[in-house]
Amino acid sequence: MTDRPRLDFWFELASTYSYPAAMRVDDRAAAAGVEVRWRPFLLGPTFKALGWPQDSPFNWQEAKGRHMQRDLTRLCEGLGLGFKIPDPFPQPSLMAARIAAAGLDEPWLPDFVRAVYSAQFAEGRQIHERDTLAEILKSLGVDADAAFDTTQSDDNKARLRALTEEATSKGVFGAPTFITADGEVFWGHDRMDHALHWARNGTLEGLFVGVGG
Repeated sequence: MTDRPRLDFWFELASTYSYPAAMRVDDRAAAAGVEVRWRPFLLGPTFKALGWPQDSPFNWQEAKGRHMQRDLTRLCEGLGLGFKIPDPFPQPSLMAARIAAAGLDEPWLPDFVRAVYSAQFAEGRQIHERDTLAEILKSLGVDADAAFDTTQSDDNKARLRALTEEATSKGVFGAPTFITADGEVFWGHDRMDHALHWARNGTLEGLFVGVGG
């Protein structure tokens, strides 16, 4: 157990903005003295529960999609990350999400998630293909065949459904989302530092020192 304040990081493995968030959150949290819990979920069922189209809003809102691509290009360039929109977009992420759910309590989970995002958004690879995921697992020293067997179990499928339902019940409607131990919800990569500050202090007071009149 840890005495550090906690922040839950809810991510969807096909989500564009979850990509830079996953690459930064552990370092930013360590600097803030906050413990991060990585929480995979699926956006499709979340959108369905909210009565929204289950496709990415970046597809059915054309102007928003154009902005997202340019915004992520700028952001990733600034962070030293590669970025390209995969084809198809969004990628089918169910298999990768089931692996993440199976590894929820494993030390390799953050590295697996980061590797999946890099394969998808930096290298243009297909994250729904078993070979891609097996290569990532093996690079982390994980028995890929055993991992795939676990992901297909009824218990693990139920675990991912429960995570997705939990996310929706806590007010998650997009990815990435950060939720503090007191239930405060922060949506979006650009709210990461807000969430970390709140997790540590229970307020945003002091975050904006020197800003404004």
